[in-house]
Amino acid sequence: MNRREALQRAGLVLGYAVSAPVLAGIMKGCKAAPELTYKPDFFTADQARIVSEVAEIIIPRTDTPGAKDAGVPGFIDKLVKECYKKEDQDRFLAGLQAFDDEAKKAYGDSFIDLDAAKQQEYVKKIHDAALNARKAGAVKDRPFILMMKELTIVGFFTSEPGATKVLQYEPVPGAYRGCVPLAEVGKTWAT
Repeated sequence: MNRREALQRAGLVLGYAVSAPVLAGIMKGCKAAPELTYKPDFFTADQARIVSEVAEIIIPRTDTPGAKDAGVPGFIDKLVKECYKKEDQDRFLAGLQAFDDEAKKAYGDSFIDLDAAKQQEYVKKIHDAALNARKAGAVKDRPFILMMKELTIVGFFTSEPGATKVLQYEPVPGAYRGCVPLAEVGKTWAT
């Protein structure tokens, strides 16, 4: 066997070893998992990806920053870990799991594996159903999607990008005029 033939055979062997998993991934419609913009402390990596994508659907990037840009997924991770009681943490995680399980039932795939249009459609469907159930008084506790919405909005608007680029922001509210005659002001300020 010469060198050229050995390289061809090695290429074939490696080609067979590499192509089987790649081919299976292509047949399944595999896509890369979304990149995490933070290191989760409380959530698993898959849970953090779901939280990140749902938050970004709730407040997407437009001409202003989105939820991921503002660090909302990391805020949610930290808040749930450090501020929620154990039973609230468990309820949040159970809701997150049920959210993903329903996506698997509805679309045959995990929420993360859905394309962006199906993710948005699913979130809207779940959100509308949760709102209708709350209005009808059919649910006692706040559904997962409404907890996510609340956490996303609070996290976004208390972040620097949310407060300075989306809301009207004046670092020092009101104009400051240092030396003004008392007759112009009318009264002095109480101290």
